[in-house]
Amino acid sequence: MTVPETRDVVILGSGPAGLTAAIYTARARLRPLVMEGEPSSTSDQPGGQLMLTTDIENYPGFVDGILGPQLMERFRAQAERFGAELVTRRATRVDLSERPFAVWSDASATEPTALARGLIVATGARSLMLGVRDEDRLLGHGVSTCATCDGFFFREQDVGVVGGGDSAIEEALFLTRFARTVTIIHRRKELRASKIMQDRAFANEKIAFRWDSVVTEVRGEQKLSGVVLTNVISGNSDVLALSGLFVAIGHQPSTRIFAGQLDMDEAGYIHTTIGTRTNVEGVFACGDAQDRVYRQAVTAAGSGCMAALDVERWLGDTAASLTDL
Repeated sequence: MTVPETRDVVILGSGPAGLTAAIYTARARLRPLVMEGEPSSTSDQPGGQLMLTTDIENYPGFVDGILGPQLMERFRAQAERFGAELVTRRATRVDLSERPFAVWSDASATEPTALARGLIVATGARSLMLGVRDEDRLLGHGVSTCATCDGFFFREQDVGVVGGGDSAIEEALFLTRFARTVTIIHRRKELRASKIMQDRAFANEKIAFRWDSVVTEVRGEQKLSGVVLTNVISGNSDVLALSGLFVAIGHQPSTRIFAGQLDMDEAGYIHTTIGTRTNVEGVFACGDAQDRVYRQAVTAAGSGCMAALDVERWLGDTAASLTDL
């Protein structure tokens, strides 16, 4: 098998972070190779999580909003316009022990798929879902994983939030700005959120609670009309009419292939310092792979820009130091 050409920059992932990094590195004439993921992958599909989003109204520059897939197609076309090369492959193994870094899309292959002087990790994260029937079909049609993104569409409607941690309570409190009622659905009889967040939720007259309950079914044809709640103690079920259901049970960063090579926190988010630098010199991380707080398209794009500038400067400094030898 032919050894691949060593590229100045290889970018793993093609969401807002990865494609913004591609635009910037391509304009810097670094000839980036973007391994954009695979359509069959649930964790790092081409275009990232926005491919599962319908209307986006909070991305700057689009006064009337834009569809998630349409926005990502524009990102992709802009990156290609400046010379970025995109391949529909998913990284399954990496070797960061020496430079150039090696990346495989076929973990069993001897020769790597790509070699990189500098590597940008933009593999993103995925929202943990309920795992019930029709959930995927109604995602973007009443079922959502982002109140900040979609709450505006549920003005004066009845919505639910699944979860009991700080993120779930934050989502519920945000939704009270728009919704008529917000029902927090939690499998336990008490919240896991911090005391101050609990106090805010209990004090908000728009928020109700369904304790010891799980969603066992989502209903609706073209859009969500309600959910079936099952009490985990009694086993009894009933239907709660809702036009919106926000799943806030956590996120899983798509960083498993970097375990043991890049420093991460207990949840798998990559540690970065001084911008987007990781503990491995020449490897930079951006977007949801290292952001456990904001998780917005615009912040992901911003960190992709940072990673591109960081790798460009690092490559320049590295080349200068080699010249001085």
